[in-house]
This record gives sequence, structure tokens and C-alpha cells, in this order.
Amino acid sequence: PPAPQRVLFPPTFSVSEIKNKQRRHFMFLRWKQQQRKEKLAAKKKRRKEREALGDKAPPKAIPKTIENQRVYDETTVNPNDEEVAFDEATDEFAPYFNRQTVPKILITTSDRPRGRTVRFCEQLATVIPNSHVYYRRGLALKRIIPQCIARDFTDLIVINEDRKIPNGLVLSHLPDGPTAHFRMSSVRLRKEIKRKGKEPTEHVPEVILNNFTTRLGHSVGRMFASLFPHDPQFIGRQVATFHNQRDYIFFRFHRYIFKSEKKVGIQELGPRFTLKLRSLQKGTFDSKFGEYEWIHKRREMDTSRRKFHL
Repeated sequence: PPAPQRVLFPPTFSVSEIKNKQRRHFMFLRWKQQQRKEKLAAKKKRRKEREALGDKAPPKAIPKTIENQRVYDETTVNPNDEEVAFDEATDEFAPYFNRQTVPKILITTSDRPRGRTVRFCEQLATVIPNSHVYYRRGLALKRIIPQCIARDFTDLIVINEDRKIPNGLVLSHLPDGPTAHFRMSSVRLRKEIKRKGKEPTEHVPEVILNNFTTRLGHSVGRMFASLFPHDPQFIGRQVATFHNQRDYIFFRFHRYIFKSEKKVGIQELGPRFTLKLRSLQKGTFDSKFGEYEWIHKRREMDTSRRKFHL
């Protein structure tokens, strides 16, 4: 068959000038196809040039991404910062990191939860060791917190829902706070994950915290770390990951599978979910008189796509 003709448009021509919708769509697709071909041809040409030059080829350009063009944040923590080290040695999580307390978590829900939220809480309890699920029946959070403190709970997790879908998570560190409020999305229960592994075992998992770089990020990262006991049981090969990317915290729960001495595979155990920090409050949960350390204000804070807070 003859080679397709190149689409030649007049230099000032715009596809949007075509009045007929179907014709306009067709021409746009042809134009996109041509752009793709040109891009591939340029890529091939560059690759041939690099092969021809061999060792003398210039280093590959680093692609521009939103992450590596991030706007500088003055609260980004230097690992050797003495002031931060002092703050962290005296903050609310210090007893946990000094091994004076053992995590004991209460997981509860909003009032009268539906099936999906209940199942999510049960699965979260298998991820976090020493956690207990309690179904709330009309009891205010302010009434629950003193009872938790009296029974030596170190953290309270509340899963909120809207129209049967889990959509919020409140994490309160006891007895003195702080309290973080997250928006929750993309919740996947175990049965909804493809190629999942067998049920998790009762071994203490490892915890991986990625990209929590600012002072606020450090506080949130320490909050997640203090949910899990100190010494992971590596024999269980389980790992819980909190990965922060563009201020979205992705949670995944995996198991390692050692195929040989050098090859390692992983299988997801679930559940999985995504969190976005809405506010960080000093002290325990108090919606009326609470003092907020940080609140996400979209119109003021989200002025640049390259500005991140965690």
C-alpha cells in the first residue's frame, strides 16, 4: 500500500477552526499520530548518535518531574540538625522512641459503620500489632479518650465514612496528643487486590517511611512509626510502607518472597489506602477548643503544583 501522506497544515492553521466536530476530531487524531511518529524518530536518531559516539556520548539528561523541581521549603530537615534532634528527644513521641512505652492501639469507627468500613478496620488490626477494634455506638470521642488513657492505650485511630465508603482517618496519640486528621481515598480491601498473598501472620512487621523531609513531615512520620512495636520479626518477612509523594501518603503492606539468594519477589497482602493530611492539632482530639499546629488551606497553600508541605 502507498505510504500515508504527511498532514500538511498552513502555518497559521489551528485544528480548532474546523467547524465539523467529527472532522475536527479525526484531524486532531491524525495530528497526534504525526507528533508521536516525529517523537519516536527523534528518539531513534538520538539513540543511534549515542551508540556511534560510544563512551564519548554526553550523559543522559535528567527528565524534569514535579518532584525534582520542588519549590525549596525552609523547614526541610537536615539529618544533623541539633535543634531538631533536641525537639525530637523531648516531644510527645519520645517515651515510645526511648522504649518506655509499648504501643497499644484502639481502632474505632464513626457512628453505626457499614460493612465495608467494618471490614477495613478488621484488616487494619491484622497489620498493626497489639491493636483492638471497638465499635462505637453513639459515644463521643471526648468520652472515649479518657477511657483509652485509663486502659493504657497509646494511640486512637478513628475511621470515618461517607455513603458507606471510608473517607477519613483521625489519628490521636495518647495521652498528650498530637492529633492528625487525614482525608482517606483509594481504599482497597484484601479481596479487591489482584494477585494478593495469603493472610498476614502475627509477626511484627518492618516499617518503611519514605520522603518525610520537612518538620511537619517528621512529626507525621514519627506518628506512624509509634504505632508499631520496636523490634520487627524479620522471620515474618512482612513490611508496612508509608510512602509520601507530593503530600499524598500511600500505604502498602507486602511480604517478601526469597526466590533464591539474589532474587527477591514481593506480594501485596493488603489493605491499601491513600492519605492526605488536613490538619495537625496539639493535644488530643478537641474540635471546639483545639489548638492547631497546621491546617491545610487549599486556596492559600496550593498556589504552586511544585510546593509540598511534608
